[in-house]
Amino acid sequence: MQPGSSDPATVGVLLAGGRARRMGGGDKCLRPLAGRPLLAHAIERVAPQVGRLVLNANGDPARFAAFGLPVAADLLPGQPGPLAGVLTGMAWAATNAPEANWVLTVATDAPFLPADLAGRLHAAMRREGADMACAASGGRHHPVIGLWPVALRDALEAALRDEGITKVDRWTARYRLAVADFDPGPPDPFFNANRPEDLETAEKLLST
Repeated sequence: MQPGSSDPATVGVLLAGGRARRMGGGDKCLRPLAGRPLLAHAIERVAPQVGRLVLNANGDPARFAAFGLPVAADLLPGQPGPLAGVLTGMAWAATNAPEANWVLTVATDAPFLPADLAGRLHAAMRREGADMACAASGGRHHPVIGLWPVALRDALEAALRDEGITKVDRWTARYRLAVADFDPGPPDPFFNANRPEDLETAEKLLST
């Protein structure tokens, strides 16, 4: 797979299942940035890299109808964090995209995601003989921006349901994790808009 090219063996999972407390609640991914919802920026960057896209979000899916994407709610109750979104993406892929062996998860509040994200995560994993991969920039790991094998779906579900593991790092510590390091910018490709002031920063970065 060439960086930036579409990969039918990978499903993109757009994570929007959180409560967005620091943004004041509601759907953070629907907040406007440069005249479009944050979610639209994430879709534009990720869609060319994967075979299928699914949005992981809870509540009434009708509010996302304009984006034309399937919406999958967390399989586990209580919104237990991003690992639940990873599991939900794996389960969706297993049912709806049986040709896919991988899910690529991204945050929907990250408007500067790299065009070669999937390709470089796959390359890092092959290079290191790893089980999964995550992104890093500026010396910081971004565990939510990751590439996960659908084959580990049952193991992840058991960790969540039976062991109560919700931290991404706790689960990935059981496996060989490759890290793909990206130039920190500016803008940092994994800049995320958690607060209203972050949206103002992103607006300025997009205009430069």
